[in-house]
Amino acid sequence: MEQTVRYGIGEQDFQSLRERDCVYVDKTRYIDTIINSGSKYYFLARPRRFGKSLFLSTLQYFFEGRRELFKGLYIDSRNWDWVKYPVLRIDLNTERYAHPGLLDNVLDNLFRKWEAAYGVVANDNTYSQRFSNIIQAAHEKTGRQVVILVDEYDKPLVGNLNKDENLEHYREKLATLYSNFKSSASHIRLVFLTGVSRFSKLSVFSDLNNLKDITFSNEFADICGITEEELVSDLKDGVKKLAQANKTSVEKAYSDLKKNYDGYRFAEEGSDIYNPWSLLNCLDQSKIDNYWNDTGLPTIIREALQRVDANLEEAFDLYCTSDDLKGLDLLNPNPTALMYQTGYLTIKDFFSETNEYLLSIPNCEVKRGFFNYLLPYYVDCKSVSTNKVVADTIRSFILGNPDAAMKGMQAYFAGINFKLKMDNENNFHNAFYLLTDLIGLNASTEVCTPDGSIDIMIQTSKYIYVIELKYDGKAETAIRQIEEKRYARPYQTDCRKLFKIGVDFSSKTRCIENWIIVEN
Repeated sequence: MEQTVRYGIGEQDFQSLRERDCVYVDKTRYIDTIINSGSKYYFLARPRRFGKSLFLSTLQYFFEGRRELFKGLYIDSRNWDWVKYPVLRIDLNTERYAHPGLLDNVLDNLFRKWEAAYGVVANDNTYSQRFSNIIQAAHEKTGRQVVILVDEYDKPLVGNLNKDENLEHYREKLATLYSNFKSSASHIRLVFLTGVSRFSKLSVFSDLNNLKDITFSNEFADICGITEEELVSDLKDGVKKLAQANKTSVEKAYSDLKKNYDGYRFAEEGSDIYNPWSLLNCLDQSKIDNYWNDTGLPTIIREALQRVDANLEEAFDLYCTSDDLKGLDLLNPNPTALMYQTGYLTIKDFFSETNEYLLSIPNCEVKRGFFNYLLPYYVDCKSVSTNKVVADTIRSFILGNPDAAMKGMQAYFAGINFKLKMDNENNFHNAFYLLTDLIGLNASTEVCTPDGSIDIMIQTSKYIYVIELKYDGKAETAIRQIEEKRYARPYQTDCRKLFKIGVDFSSKTRCIENWIIVEN
C-alpha cells in the first residue's frame, strides 16, 4: 500500500507539522547562523504565504529546548545545550484591526497569560509598561534572557492604510511597544520580527538602530520558500505523482512547476525560489492551478497604480535601486516597492555598477491572477464577461484565428464603461496589454528590431503575431509601418506561421474601429 504524503497545507505550527509526520523542508541551518552571529535583533520581510510564521514557530520550539522535534534535522547535529529559554511570541496576524480596540484585545490576552506565568501584577499600567515588566520577570524567574518573536508586526498598519486616524493610533501604540526592545536589552537574548516591509516615515523602530534587516541578505536569501535543490531532494515523490496524474513525463512536471510557481528571488546572489504555498498545494492536489492568488486580493496595489496613472506596459519589467525597495512609505506608497514587497514583482537580476535591480513578475501563476484581477478595475468592463473574453481571445490566438481574436477584442472594448477615460494611446495600450499578456499567451511589448519596436508581439507554439496599434489612426497605416520597418524580418526563418495585424482604435467611438491582417 502506497504511503500517504502529508504536506501540512496551511500548517504554521512546527510541533504539529513534525508530530503529524508532514513534509518539512529543513531550514534549521538558519537558526544555527542566527544564534552564532553577533546580532540580537532581526527583521525579515517576505510576501504572504511564504513560511514566515512557520519559521518563527521553529525558532520558538528550538529556544524552548524541544530537541525531540528536531531529530534528524540540521540543527540537531550542532553543538547546542538545548536548555529552555522563556519565549514571548506575539502573533499580530490574528485580526484585521478594523478599529483601534482590536490590538488592545490581542495584547491583553497575551499579556494576561504571561503575567500569570511569571508572577507579574498588571495594575493599570500601559501595554508598553506591562510588556517591560513581563520581559524583566521572565528573565529573573527563569535565569535566562528572553526570546521575543513578533509575527506580522505591521498587520495593524497595513489594515488601516486609508484610515489616517487608525493608522496613527496603531503607529504610536506599536512604536511604544517595540521601544522595549532597546530599553529591556539586558533581559533579551533574541528579537525576531517578520512583516511585509520595514516601513519608512512611520518611526515604528526609531529607537532600535541596531536592528539587522536580513530581507535582502544573500546569507538569508533562501530562509523562506523552496529552492530547486530542495524541490528535487525533498519533494520528488510529489512531482512523480503530479506527472502520473496528468499523464506526462516527470521532466514536463518539473517544467510546469517551474513556469507556474518558481521565479522569486530576494537578494543579489539569491537562488530562484518557489512559492511554498502554491507548490505544496499543487503537489497535494496533483494539479497545476492558481493557489496563491486565491489567498488575497492586491487592492492596495491596484489603487496605487491608478493613483499614479501607471503605464502597465512598463510597470512589470523595470529597473530600480535598492533604496527604492528597502523602505516602503505607506502614507504615499510607491507602486513598484509595493508590488515587490507583496510578491507581485521580484528580483530577476542585479547590476552592481549602478546598484540597480531588474524587477519582473515572478511566474505565470502571479501574472495570470494579477492581470485577471486588474483587468475589470483598470478598464471597467461592464457589458461583457471578462473571463469569457479572455478565454475566447486566448483560444483564438492559439488556434491561429486572428480575426476571431480581434472580434473578441472589439467586443471587449465595446463594453467599456463610458465614464472611464480612454483619452490617450497609453490607456489603450494598457487595456490591450492586459488582455494579451495572460497565461497561455507569450506576449511582449515594445519588442526592439533593427528598424524600430513592435507594439505587441504574441507567440504561441504554432503562430507569431506582430501587432501595431494606432490611436485615432488607420489600420492601413499600422500595416504599412510593419512592412516599412520590416518588423517581421527577424522571424522569417521561424517555422511558425506569422501574422501581421494593424489595429485602429477610435477615441470617438471608444472602440477598436478596424483591423487588417496580413499572412506572411
